[in-house]
Order: sequence, then C-alpha cells, then structure tokens
Amino acid sequence: MYNDTICALATANGIGALGIIRLSGDDAVAIVNKVFEGKNLEKAKSHTVHYGFIKDGAETVDEVMISVFLAPKTFTTENSVEISFHGSPYIGKKILEVMLKNGARMAKAGEFTMRAFMNGRIDLSQAESIADLIASENEASRKVALNQLKGGITNEISVLRTDLLNFVSLIELELDFAEEDVEFADRTALTALLRKIEDKLNALIESFQYGNAVKNGVAVAILGKPNAGKSTLLNALLKEDRAIVSDIAGTTRDTIEEVIHIKGNAFRLIDTAGLRETTDEIEKIGVEKAKEKSDKADVLIYLIDVASKDITADVAILKELLRADLETIICFTKIDEHSVLEHSLFEDIKTLTGIDNLKTLNISAKENQNLDELKNLLTAYVDQLKTDENVVITNQRHYEALQKSLSAVKAVDEAVTAKITTELLAYELRNALEYLGEISGEFTNDEVLGNIFSKFCIGK
Repeated sequence: MYNDTICALATANGIGALGIIRLSGDDAVAIVNKVFEGKNLEKAKSHTVHYGFIKDGAETVDEVMISVFLAPKTFTTENSVEISFHGSPYIGKKILEVMLKNGARMAKAGEFTMRAFMNGRIDLSQAESIADLIASENEASRKVALNQLKGGITNEISVLRTDLLNFVSLIELELDFAEEDVEFADRTALTALLRKIEDKLNALIESFQYGNAVKNGVAVAILGKPNAGKSTLLNALLKEDRAIVSDIAGTTRDTIEEVIHIKGNAFRLIDTAGLRETTDEIEKIGVEKAKEKSDKADVLIYLIDVASKDITADVAILKELLRADLETIICFTKIDEHSVLEHSLFEDIKTLTGIDNLKTLNISAKENQNLDELKNLLTAYVDQLKTDENVVITNQRHYEALQKSLSAVKAVDEAVTAKITTELLAYELRNALEYLGEISGEFTNDEVLGNIFSKFCIGK
C-alpha cells in the first residue's frame, strides 16, 4: 500500500458540462472533507454520493457532487473520492490547487492504474487493456480490449503455468533426492504437456497479426503511376476532398494518411506520390516515401488506368513492390471513361509478374462504381486473419513474451528428449515459467512497469 494520497483530473481537458477529479489514498476522504461544505464525509458510507460545495477558506469554489468509495472495494483498493464539478478548466484547476494545499499530490501518468496493479486489484495484462480500451476507436478493438480486461490472456496462460509449475515442483523434489537417483516427474507426461503448451503459444502468437490489425488499423497503401486516380480514390473512400485532384501529373508530393472504419475495422489509407522516374527533387522524395510506405503496408491497392496501352512500367513497379505477405489488389480505374477493355490487362500482369494470387477490380472512384466491392475485399483481408482463439494478442510486449516463452518451452522439450541432468532441466523449466509470468506481471521489473504506465493518461 502507498502512504500518500494522489489527485488528478479524470476527464479530458477542455470545456464540458461536467469534470471529474479523482483522489486515491489513505487520506483521500479526510482531505476532501476538510474543504467540503455539506455532509461529514468521514461518516459517509462507501459508494455514496453527496451534494455540497468545495471551499477555499471562506471562498466557495464550486457547487459539486462528491462520490465516496472506501477501501478495499475500490479500483485502487484504497480510499477514493471523485469530485464532479461544473466543467470549466479554470474551476478544475482551482479545485486541484485546493486538494494540493490540503495534503494531496498530483498523480503521475497511469498512477491510479499502477496502484490497482501493485495492490493486487488487477494483473499487468489487465492494466494494459485499460489503456487499450480507452484508446479503442472501433468495435473490433473495443471487444478485444474488453476481453483482455476480463482477464482473457491471463486465464489462458495461468492454466498452462499451473500445469507446468506442478512439474517444476516434482523436478525440484528430485534435486532434494539427487543422491538416490529417483524420478518423481513422469518425463513422458512432461513431454505431452510441453507439446500442448507449444501448440497454445503458437496459436496465441499467430493471433497477433489479427490483433495488431484490430488495435492499430490495417495499413493500406494506395500506389500507382501519376494520374492513375489515387487521390480521387482516397477522397471517394473518405467521402471528402482530402487530397488535391488534378490532371497535372505529380500533384501529390508527400504521403497523405487518413483512417476509415469499415464494418467495425479501422483501415489507415495512405495516398502516395505517383511512381515514375523524375528529375524533380521534391517529387523524387515523394516517390521514395511511397515505396517506403508500401514496404510497411499490410495491403497494397495498385491503380492502373484502364485505358493504358503499355503496362511495362506498372509490371516493373509491381515486381519491385510485391512480397509474399502483402495483400495486393489491382484496381483498373476510370471505367466511367473507358468501359471496354481492348486487352486483358489482368492476365498480362499475372503472366509478367509471375504471381497468381492477385485480386483485381474495375472501378471508377469519380462515379463511385464498385467501391463497395473494394471495401468488401479489405474487410475480407481482416476476416482471414482471425483465428479460432478466444483470446487475441494485441500488445507488442505480450507478443515478445510469448515468443520467449515458446523458445523456453522448446528448450525444455529438447532437454527432456536429450535426457540432460535434473539440475539443467530445472533451470530450463524456471526460464519457461518466468517468461510466461511476464505477461501477467508475476515476473517483471521497475523499468518495464515504468515504461508501461508512463504511456497512460494522467488521471487513469
């Protein structure tokens, strides 16, 4: 438990109908009671709300509602108070000053949640899910973060750790009887368990690609030669004039990024400079940036004017951009102007690039033709990333800990097969347990904790 009492604004900065200031700590109720004109809060029951005024000496600061929460049935497990005030930034600042004068201190970023973790109210993965839930911008990310908050990944890992811990105990017991050369741990059963754990860890690791798409959005690079219709397509998908559209080649010099939500999923659309050889230094930088964005994209939408007679340059560009893990959609544009294909461009591209699994679509961004089909292809990409796992990994730290856990479990498996000494086997098992425990925070250090909670907003 902490000895001091912290306070912070819990609502967003700016003017609103209401603002909320939170306090947590042994003296939270006593500090607010000093400056509250109304009921004696120190005699109030837990989870009750009280009307009155915050006073700064003889001056009335604001008319407020005070919510009292007594330990241990609070978020932090400490005494907590929430002050609802009229949502003026000045009033909020004034009330915080009154709290500081009477014994509270300003909370650091994420300190309320850190106290909840340190006091055993939540584990580390649940703490991180709170930040993800606050930052969620679409239905898919909300659902995943909420499942994590309910202890999804911890429940999955704890079952594996408990089974493994039983074997560790038996191996440790063998060490105590080393001179008698006995085996308490059934090596065959241990191997079966290790394979089961490996399968589960692999499944969780594989879910990260979908989880990353849900949490951060799918990066969609829109590329093509100048005047292929990239900016027109961006504007049509966004339903606003975000990018300049012109018949002059090379209008887009830099990348433009915007987010759209389709069927509950976020897509980060990246409009890029037209790909061509150029002597213009600024345009040349734009072309290089376009290629960099493609290298980091999950999906490539490559545009080709349907009236193109020569696609040699497009094929050369595609050969340079395409990679095995890049979902590629070839869109033949401006079908409102040229509705009849004089030759099979798509078949030519498949033949010349040597890639069969390209998706193709004829579109007119200007006339909004077949854009719904394009959106369906984007959502289909996300759907194919889904796994049968109930738990989806969205956190980079969890992903890395799972990879280390998998390596450690494989090392134990190899150790059992090689029939190494009990001492070395015990060492490998402890490593596996420690890496699995990093996810829930059973094994961690102050540097890791500081890094995690520093990314929270102040007041949470």
